[in-house]
Amino acid sequence: MTTAHSATAFEEILAEKAADGVAIVTLNRPKVLNALNERLLQELGAALREFDEDPDVRAIVVTGAGEKAFAAGADIAELNALQNAVEGARKARTGQSLTLAMERMRKPVIAAVNGFALGGGCEIAMAMDIRIASDNAKFGQPEVNLGLIPGYGGSQRTARLLGRGMAMYLCLTGETIDAAEALRIGLVQKVVPQSELMNEALRIAKSIAGKAPLAIEACKRAIDEGANASLPEALALEALNFGTLVDTEDFREGTGAFLEKRKPNWRGK
Repeated sequence: MTTAHSATAFEEILAEKAADGVAIVTLNRPKVLNALNERLLQELGAALREFDEDPDVRAIVVTGAGEKAFAAGADIAELNALQNAVEGARKARTGQSLTLAMERMRKPVIAAVNGFALGGGCEIAMAMDIRIASDNAKFGQPEVNLGLIPGYGGSQRTARLLGRGMAMYLCLTGETIDAAEALRIGLVQKVVPQSELMNEALRIAKSIAGKAPLAIEACKRAIDEGANASLPEALALEALNFGTLVDTEDFREGTGAFLEKRKPNWRGK
């Protein structure tokens, strides 16, 4: 991978622009299995906002440093320091604001999950658009083992992504599942060998980055907003986005390129 140039310098993450319209964010606390302290969450949010606003970036891959963990959960020392309900709710809201912002991004975000994605690590992965896992990945919501419940959206996104029964199973037992089970229940979209994880995540990101950017943004919007609407409302949203794209230069370029049997030149207009 050739780095085009680095983004803003951070302490707890690495952020870089790679080739072909793809950016990479790496959670970089490998000595503590990339545990999510407040600074890391702040930096992750800042990096994602920066890339979402960058016209040269069309897809983003998020992964964890090392081979042991994507993110093994929240920083337990920070949790232990919480003194009362107000502080606890505030901490949960901080994580929730990040995961909501991730879902609302215009650019697609792909989680490349290497090793443990537990608690907050699983929660931020669920807020991403596509999840690719290495064959050694482990997922879980073990907060009940700490006398807590998921706080960054885990109780709600598991139910929406996997159904009520599986949400109850994961959140009430605190058990960890492997990559094969995560694929079976739909938590991840693909499982690959550890050595191939980043190559596969980058392949998917580059494939998306090569598509019409306005169409990618509209497709994300239709899926995300339509998921929580009635079917008639969601279909109306789809039609509105479809119609809006017909007014773009990229639509004319895409259909023209198809008819002329050439590669389209997307301009994002």
